[in-house]
Amino acid sequence: METITEGSWIGRLGLGLAPRELQCVLAVAQGMTAKEIAKLLGIAPGTVEKRLSAAMFKLDAPRRAALVAEAMKRQIISPLCIVLAGLMAMHAVMGDADPMRRDRRVPERRIAQVRIIRKAESFDLHA
Repeated sequence: METITEGSWIGRLGLGLAPRELQCVLAVAQGMTAKEIAKLLGIAPGTVEKRLSAAMFKLDAPRRAALVAEAMKRQIISPLCIVLAGLMAMHAVMGDADPMRRDRRVPERRIAQVRIIRKAESFDLHA
């Protein structure tokens, strides 16, 4: 499934909204106005209003806040932090043998090695 990422939100295509409508809904979820969205997408503010009204009609939402809530409820959009939390949860479930789990740090327990040499074998530096 294809996705669109706008700021800190991710949207999924093919779940009832056109790509431009999805971009506008994602921008509204970030708290942008129609003029800010128009400037971001390079379109007229009237076009943004039309795309948002089409999305509100498709999702049966009377206001913009309800539009974002309904899109989240239908899993059309979601914040990226949820995706990150899902990745972290998957990472915790994976086994230790998985290459993604490999730590590149040195183990915490270090073994001290003591070598005893005779005085005749030691090197003395004289400057």
